[in-house]
Amino acid sequence: MALPKFLQTCLWSYDISKMDPHDSSDKELIIQQVLNHGGSEALKWFFKTYKREDIVKVVKSPRRGMWLPRALNYWTKVLEVKVPKVIYEAALFSLHPRFDVMDKYFKYMEKHKKD
Repeated sequence: MALPKFLQTCLWSYDISKMDPHDSSDKELIIQQVLNHGGSEALKWFFKTYKREDIVKVVKSPRRGMWLPRALNYWTKVLEVKVPKVIYEAALFSLHPRFDVMDKYFKYMEKHKKD
């Protein structure tokens, strides 16, 4: 299934003709980017395409440095998702080095890693 062309605005640095909305790695990226950057057309398509549990899974485990603060705040509230503070802070995009946040993040991940 090809992605609609209007999603290029959410996935500007990707070749959407090579993406599959149901491939697990593409799906996670598409969900994240649409929640961060999607307008009404993208969100309508998005909620018809993905199940709530898929969306919640991505918001519960946000990728490090990939989320806009307002977007992550909004979607955690709307979806009623709890994200540990250290994971939440590390997920926020910033142009400034945040060594203290990353140090806490890596310590948290080491402590909670799955064997």
